[in-house]
Amino acid sequence: MCPLPLAAAAVAAPRTPLRLLGRGLAAAMSTAGPLKSVDYEVFGRVQGVCFRMYTEDEAKKIGVVGWVKNTSKGTVTGQVQGPEEKVNSMKSWLSKIGSPSSRIDRTNFSNEKTISKLEYSKFSIRY
Repeated sequence: MCPLPLAAAAVAAPRTPLRLLGRGLAAAMSTAGPLKSVDYEVFGRVQGVCFRMYTEDEAKKIGVVGWVKNTSKGTVTGQVQGPEEKVNSMKSWLSKIGSPSSRIDRTNFSNEKTISKLEYSKFSIRY
């Protein structure tokens, strides 16, 4: 069982200004510059160390959408979408930080592109 990340364990105040709540995440992101999409695969000790849960938590903190899942070859793969600077922050986290018990050997990014709208409404763990 994975311990909850601090942000998930605490009840935090909403981070989104009230005027954006009715418009949704996609509308809030559309005002933040060009939207980017990137696929990723993380290699190392990334399964059995709560990597997916921490990835979901970090993505929600940063404000990106997409998904994450374990692969049969022992890696973690997924996709991130959002404003370019937020996607870059998530890429850095996926390359250098990860979950507390993980060891990231390398992270491959592919299919990086500018998109006109988000393909997801949230960040989720896939099984």
